[in-house]
Amino acid sequence: MIPKDISSSVKKKDHDGKVSGQLPYISDVKLENMVYGVMYRSPIPYGKVLSITLPDLLDGYSVIGAEQIPGPNFVKIIAEDQPIFANEWVNYIGEPILMLVGEKLDVLYRLLNEIKVEFEEHQAIYTLEEAIQQKSTTGVMATYEFGERLEVISAIERKAYRVVEEEYETGYQEHVYLEPQGMLGIYKEDEILVQGSMQCPYYIKDALMSALACGEDDVRVIQSPTGGGFGGKEEFPSMMACHVAVAAKVIKKPVLLLFDRHEDMVVTTKRHPAKFKYKTALDESGNILSMNVELFLDGGANAGLSSVVLQRALLNSAGVYKIPHFHAKGYVLKTNTVPNGAFRGFGAPQSFAGIESHMAHISNHANIDPLEYKRKYLVKQGDPTITKGRFRDTILMEDMIEKLLTTVDYKKKKEELQRFNQQNARYKKGIGTSLFLHGCGFTGSGERDHIKATVKLTKSADDVVSIKISNGDIGQGLITTMCKIVAKELDMHYEDILFLYPDTKVVPDSGPTVASRSTMIVGKLLQRAASKLKAQWQLGVAQEVVEHYVHQEMIPWDEEKFSGDAYPAYSWGVNLIEVEVDILTGNVKLERVYGSYDIGKAIDERIIKGQIDGGLAQGIAYGYMEKMTSKSGRIQQRSITDYGPPTAMDVVTIESQLFDNPYAGGPYGAKGAGELTLIGGAPALQGAIEDALQITFHQIPVTPEIIIESLTRE
Repeated sequence: MIPKDISSSVKKKDHDGKVSGQLPYISDVKLENMVYGVMYRSPIPYGKVLSITLPDLLDGYSVIGAEQIPGPNFVKIIAEDQPIFANEWVNYIGEPILMLVGEKLDVLYRLLNEIKVEFEEHQAIYTLEEAIQQKSTTGVMATYEFGERLEVISAIERKAYRVVEEEYETGYQEHVYLEPQGMLGIYKEDEILVQGSMQCPYYIKDALMSALACGEDDVRVIQSPTGGGFGGKEEFPSMMACHVAVAAKVIKKPVLLLFDRHEDMVVTTKRHPAKFKYKTALDESGNILSMNVELFLDGGANAGLSSVVLQRALLNSAGVYKIPHFHAKGYVLKTNTVPNGAFRGFGAPQSFAGIESHMAHISNHANIDPLEYKRKYLVKQGDPTITKGRFRDTILMEDMIEKLLTTVDYKKKKEELQRFNQQNARYKKGIGTSLFLHGCGFTGSGERDHIKATVKLTKSADDVVSIKISNGDIGQGLITTMCKIVAKELDMHYEDILFLYPDTKVVPDSGPTVASRSTMIVGKLLQRAASKLKAQWQLGVAQEVVEHYVHQEMIPWDEEKFSGDAYPAYSWGVNLIEVEVDILTGNVKLERVYGSYDIGKAIDERIIKGQIDGGLAQGIAYGYMEKMTSKSGRIQQRSITDYGPPTAMDVVTIESQLFDNPYAGGPYGAKGAGELTLIGGAPALQGAIEDALQITFHQIPVTPEIIIESLTRE
């Protein structure tokens, strides 16, 4: 049976398979007559394809390109601007032009080097700054604007005691999932089957139906065990799926396309680099009178999901604060670089890094501790959101802050660090905080109008219950949490509930595994379905229950005006980080890391602890360790060693606490948790470095080089 308190931890259902190494991933699959695929990619950032000369091919080896695609030559996402195989123009280094398929990889790579493509190269846009300068003439992929009228803000600025203007920049971030991208296409007489490492089976199915110009019954998608995603396996696998599906259809054999780490890092989507421009009016006491934010995202060469990332970035542009007379405008701009896309947090980490930094900096004008200053503007239950929605539920941020301050004895800690810094010439210590939230589910009416989630529970004649949903476990523990939800409702043991990896032939579309929605949205549907199944239960009789998403009526969302309730619920967090900085080398050492979180009700505390530890490590590294750059359109960091994500030596024990605040719209009170835990790491880390050095920074990552340069200027 499930423990009385659903938060009590249990053994994960996939624990034994993963720990023993027996769980087969897509790279472990071997099929009869299976061949491999390798990609010929553009070596230039922008240009026209003039001619292609192919080598003589051995028997059993083929070239797959745009002319063999039965349907339109684009990956179906939002905009129709991403070719499956580029055949006229190339827009970034690494864009796929052809795929060679055959039995032996060494032969394929030799043939790959013999392909000759002639290009007419054109002037490329390499950086976000170049794109900003040219945005009035070309390259705007998406733009949104909302808030107070600019003429009102201008009038306030003219009368203000001081107007603070700041710019802030965030860089790329690489997903570094444990398992690189991989996809297998299998030809069958009645269907094309694609299986692989993914987050969104029905996204892939829609893309395949478009590319193959076929019906729903002609394609089938199965998620393989997936070794991490973080958003990197949301939209990108759709392109790979089209590659292997077209190839399998042409040669009528299974085609396996696997990336090694080098290829994965160079050509897959990243977190969007961003630039923020803040203009904040203050009175004589440093109180905020108005704030105007301009936001720019580097979309890379294709639109992908960038417009939706921009929406969430803008929705978080005021942070957790009630800012008087607030206005924001954002752009996604095109550059001739690798396309950027979904990443854990989906635009929120960039915005929170910016707003937390800005709030801390303007606190100096009020001569107030940054945390004390930020608390003055914290939103409260009943307050309007920046899009004229409403924070309806209880907000526990003050309780969470107070608990952390008591835990670390904040005032005493600050005094201790100050004495340490006075007594040490080389090493300086500091403490930083971040306050943040995350909206759960799709923005606005997305769940109702676009996703329309459906779940199914089946019971066999021998009374075995199976979960049928399209959401998959990518390491976050979904198999276990969903089985716990259903089992608790049915008074069964969670181990007795079946939950297989999604197969579009047998599961309905419950939506993608994204947006911190799986547990809250889909889990609630499963709880309702389980309740119905329990009421209808007949021993020894096969039964089936289907449940559909029902939209919670709130202030209606208007996407054109960017107004209304953007999310049905919010999760909240507070981070506090202590660091030591070596001013001789610029190296930053983590000393203490604390986190408090309101995720409603944890379905399994150990699983959530894993989310907290992993998310915080990823967020903190975004703030000072993980630096990825593009030079002349080419990604420079091509290995994990070059990129430098944190190891066990870089992370300290993370002390975290959950605050129960059950949400009626989630299963047993649960809200979203997967993305929230990353968001606060970078701004708290930056705040700690600033506190240690008494220097302000205007970008992340704050690398040793940037620290030394800033100290030299001082």
